[in-house]
Amino acid sequence: MPELPEVETIVRGLQAVLPGKRIMGVRLGITDFIEDPSALKEHLPGRRISSVRRYGKFLVFDLVSPGGDSRRLALLIHLGMTGQIVTCKPDAPIATHTHAYFALDDGSEMRYRDIRRFGSIRILAEGAPSGVLGPLGPLGLDPLEVTEKEFRAAIRGRHARIKALLLDQRVLRGMGNIYTDESLWHARIHPARLGAILKDEELHGLYIAMRRVLSQAIRFRGSSISDYVDSQGTPGKFQQRHCVYGRKGKKCPRCGAVIRRETVAGRSSYFCPKCQRAPRKTRKAHRKH
Repeated sequence: MPELPEVETIVRGLQAVLPGKRIMGVRLGITDFIEDPSALKEHLPGRRISSVRRYGKFLVFDLVSPGGDSRRLALLIHLGMTGQIVTCKPDAPIATHTHAYFALDDGSEMRYRDIRRFGSIRILAEGAPSGVLGPLGPLGLDPLEVTEKEFRAAIRGRHARIKALLLDQRVLRGMGNIYTDESLWHARIHPARLGAILKDEELHGLYIAMRRVLSQAIRFRGSSISDYVDSQGTPGKFQQRHCVYGRKGKKCPRCGAVIRRETVAGRSSYFCPKCQRAPRKTRKAHRKH
């Protein structure tokens, strides 16, 4: 699933070419992942894209009307597991599983492709949200914007495993499995540790590691594990720099121990058993097993 760095990369690519352009028409294929297909065809044509932004793992297209209509609208897109958004010429070859086409006034086209159709497209009235995305409920702090003080407050006192806390979108919006595992490895924290008992220096190290990992992933335009490509259809390169994610059975690049994969908080988790010491109960369970 595209995570924060992948969505941020797509947003930056779209923000470079879309603002100021007008949506001239909408053509749809399969629509079972679209909240109200008729609303897209009715309300989008004629509106100008004023900006493209990321909100957690969502892409938000702010739309304005040229006819003096004061109602603000936003197009909200979530890529799910296999969603892709690209801009191209209208005569460019159409990839299979392309389900939405947005014709623009400069003759170009924005296309949405989704093999598994776990993504979503909807229109939000009154523009982009602030803290709440309609029926999605409240989302947490943005990892690229959160201060260390806010980060500590969000983690400390919560009796849940740190892996679950980092993945909880009500705590930090945008974090996913890849960058949670990478951040925990850099901070030398086992994913099964409880957030409530992490020491101040551990929280400081995790905050720094998370910000550094996300920034580096954005610089390398995200991780292409399976389907992800940026807005120009180009795969990312950060997967070449993963230290633990997807590296089960390989040597830890820091200490040489064999990387493990286990289920933590219901999610597949990669970690180094030597660099990231497990909690005492977890170690006892391993020895018993």
